Amino acid sequence: MNTILIVDDERSIVELLNVILKKEGYAVITNPGTPSIFEDIEQKDFDLLISDIKMPQVDGMEILRRVKEEKPTVPVIMITAYGSVKQAVEALRLGAMDYVMKPFDIEEIKVLVANGLEHRRLLEENKLLKQTFRAETSFENMIGKSRPMQEIFTLIEKVASTDSTVLITGESGTGKELAARAIHAKSRRRERAFVSINCAALPENLLESELFGHVKGSFTGAVSDKKGMFETAHAGTIFLDEVGETSPWTQVKLFRVLQERTIRRVGGTEEIPVNVRIIAATNLNLRKRIEEGKFREELFYRLNVISVDMPALRKRTEDIPLLIQHFLKKHCERMGRKVKRLTPEVIAALVKYSWPGNVRELENIIERMCAVEERETITAESLPPDIINVGMVPTGGALALLPGFNLEMHLDQVAKAYIKEAGSTAAGNMRRMAELLGVSYRSLRYLIKKYQIKPPRGSELRENENDPVLPPSE
Repeated sequence: MNTILIVDDERSIVELLNVILKKEGYAVITNPGTPSIFEDIEQKDFDLLISDIKMPQVDGMEILRRVKEEKPTVPVIMITAYGSVKQAVEALRLGAMDYVMKPFDIEEIKVLVANGLEHRRLLEENKLLKQTFRAETSFENMIGKSRPMQEIFTLIEKVASTDSTVLITGESGTGKELAARAIHAKSRRRERAFVSINCAALPENLLESELFGHVKGSFTGAVSDKKGMFETAHAGTIFLDEVGETSPWTQVKLFRVLQERTIRRVGGTEEIPVNVRIIAATNLNLRKRIEEGKFREELFYRLNVISVDMPALRKRTEDIPLLIQHFLKKHCERMGRKVKRLTPEVIAALVKYSWPGNVRELENIIERMCAVEERETITAESLPPDIINVGMVPTGGALALLPGFNLEMHLDQVAKAYIKEAGSTAAGNMRRMAELLGVSYRSLRYLIKKYQIKPPRGSELRENENDPVLPPSE
């Protein structure tokens, strides 16, 4: 049963609406237009509000504002005997669903209430679907089953419910912005804006204007007032990436925002209150920057209320096969191509590589292979030289059994990798290659022909150092 809250100082109006709405099957609670209405809004559950605008003790517009702050999905119908276009526009601007004048039509009220409740039901249903989606996908772009990543997920769950400032540290490419977005997505500010800015990407004067806004005429090109990102993020979250790169002057202003929770536009004098959650990130050692006199100590302690340290990819290698599958699907589908598969040899090489650029570097490699490789199966030939040089042969425990794994293909790829390595070491001398591999010369010739192995760059396959070239096809 839906509950309707009626607020009006005219007793006859309240009684009439009470009778009409109860006959329609609604529960009704009433208030005669006294200040206690604000307690009712806060403490009582109701699904729709009908309120007069002009009342001796309270202002109907203020009731409307309070409802929209406390219960934004509750529809509000405003009633007044003092009809004016100005009042109607103002009520609608503040979020009223509709506006009717006394004396009102009973059937019109019934229709408005039914439509309002249906609209609210759809809003609540949509909100529930969004919450369910977030619960299932908040970490969808933060892939990981390793212990370091599970600890990060747990920490994000804990800190998201607070409004505390968070400092995210870690090497470039570890996913610091993804972590910031996950914190926002799981916070009570999730319906509000998430505003991100790279502090290292802008010069000092431009960064100040972007962060705090400016007033008209404050500098050349300031042709009108402009809101900064702190104002844009009001009631939401602002993400300050690469905060360690900011200038001392900008650091002073950031400290003031954290302490006073107000900002002042460039060229302005007005103190503007801002309600934002600040999440900052850096790949620099801020304690070392403090010692060097390049970062203000007081700002560091204001930012470092809760610290989240993102692990480097080389410290969570067991996540690499999962990331590979995720990026293959993401980029192949984006390009409208069938999802490619990697040979076990390639996966092993990717697992073994140290990834100085972390997850971002891995994604770039996968995207390149999806774009350039025409074959459905990606082999070692598509890998960059520095990854190949690390070694193509998997070590124990490094390779996961992914869907589509084929043992015969895997063994062929391992054999092929060893033969190529032997050819490089022996500079194409097949007798020496056979010795290195522990096989007969005849067996080696058969394998070279089977795998169609080409000579290493700058060398040729030959039986002995001074012999003529022996083509693999012979």
